[in-house]
Amino acid sequence: MSDYIHGFTADEQSRLTRMQELLNESELAALELEDERRILDVGAGLGQMARLMARGSDRRVLGIERDPRQLEEAQRQAREAGEGELIELREGSATDLPLSAAERGSFDLAHARFLLEHVPDPQAVVNEMASAVRPGGRVVLIDDDHDQLRFHPPLPQVELAWEIYWKSYELLDCDPLIGRRLPELLVAAGLKLTRVTTIFYGECQGGPLFEAIVDNLVGVLSGAEELLDREGLLSKRRMGEALEAFQAWRKEPAAVVWYSIPLAEARR
Repeated sequence: MSDYIHGFTADEQSRLTRMQELLNESELAALELEDERRILDVGAGLGQMARLMARGSDRRVLGIERDPRQLEEAQRQAREAGEGELIELREGSATDLPLSAAERGSFDLAHARFLLEHVPDPQAVVNEMASAVRPGGRVVLIDDDHDQLRFHPPLPQVELAWEIYWKSYELLDCDPLIGRRLPELLVAAGLKLTRVTTIFYGECQGGPLFEAIVDNLVGVLSGAEELLDREGLLSKRRMGEALEAFQAWRKEPAAVVWYSIPLAEARR
């Protein structure tokens, strides 16, 4: 598995925490959970979505996360929320899930979000997820297609910085447009495709989420600044100019961020 392009700093963990607070309820609605009782969350990260899926129910949620730094923070956040025993977290690889023979093929739902864009072999991950669910069980993939981000009024400096940023995924042999490929990955894993949709992650100036969504995008670009400068893709000076333009743009009364996150679902 590749290195995580955003890193594991405390600042990045804080950004991810805030982003999930903005997105998780919308995703939970899009998942349309019904009678699923055994859920596998692959690439669980900080565990917030896993806890949300388990909260107020008798669901057993198992989260798999490869990085011990993420696991440590996930466990800390769970304890702080009084939910230390709500879910189970295990360290392990998404391409070789740490499941017992009895567990493999037993889950009602296998879920992964913002994982496949960060791995060089996403098909191997989806194949593992397919083997983890029972016959009739669901696999749900949610991931980015970074080329979908749009600003209005247009924001050329930020749009260029964003494109350079997402194209830098190639340095790690990863696919920043994986969202559009989710259905083919599910079909190639031998699953029956049942649904595609998107989760809206945009807002207009004056809307309740606007400032937080802009802050998150600023955080993504700021976090990539060192890498882009080091690789000669975008200098710190040009990134600084783009971020200054972003801060001015966010005050425009008609400013809008348009972005949607692809979701694809299939059954075994």
